[in-house]
Amino acid sequence: MDYNDFYQNERRQEQNIFTGSLSTYAAKTFLWMFFGLLITFGVAVGGYVSGLTIYAFLSIPAFHVIVLVAELAVVLILSACIHRLSVPGATLLFFAYAALTGVVFSTYFLIFDLASLVLIFAVTALYFGALALYGYFTKSDLTRLRPILTGGLIFLILFGLLSLFLPFFSGLERIYCLIGIAIFLGLTAYDTQQIKANYYAFGHDAQLAQKASIYSALQLYLDFINLFLYLLRFMGKSKR
Repeated sequence: MDYNDFYQNERRQEQNIFTGSLSTYAAKTFLWMFFGLLITFGVAVGGYVSGLTIYAFLSIPAFHVIVLVAELAVVLILSACIHRLSVPGATLLFFAYAALTGVVFSTYFLIFDLASLVLIFAVTALYFGALALYGYFTKSDLTRLRPILTGGLIFLILFGLLSLFLPFFSGLERIYCLIGIAIFLGLTAYDTQQIKANYYAFGHDAQLAQKASIYSALQLYLDFINLFLYLLRFMGKSKR
């Protein structure tokens, strides 16, 4: 469906017999994202306080690699099989990813000052909220930014890999983080606007609309998490 027709549809009372109003559908999507963040926070705090996560990282060979591979596998399955998955299956995979991320995040309590983590989480929430509101209410077609954002993601991946082997690139850490922050702020607005696209494209099918909502929640969750990580690398105060 052409994006320019979205706002024409909004004038048609914004109502769908399967999914309700657009605002309700968007609210449910952000609620899924919030639940994902809540699980990540709970697992991270629980793993740190109990010491279980640290024990696993120290006692199980390549545990961090196992967790990262599992995270990647979950995202790939959700992306490739979203049409074939049931709603409970998609929900379970999303929450599994959030829990795996919490396992990794529990180690950050050892590396960074607690006050710094809280402050950066607040800053992330503020930036994320502002760009999400922009993405939801803007009349501009943000799909034009997709090639730029995709190119930015490729740049971040390549730069990150090169910095592992070439010391020169590690000296550009702050510039790298600023670019990462800009990319994920842009993705936040873009992915928020895509909620509208999902609503109008899949609103005729309750099951598909729910799965699209969960997938959008995952995208927004990833935007929030990555924005937090780049802000943490840029502004975070370590315990050292």
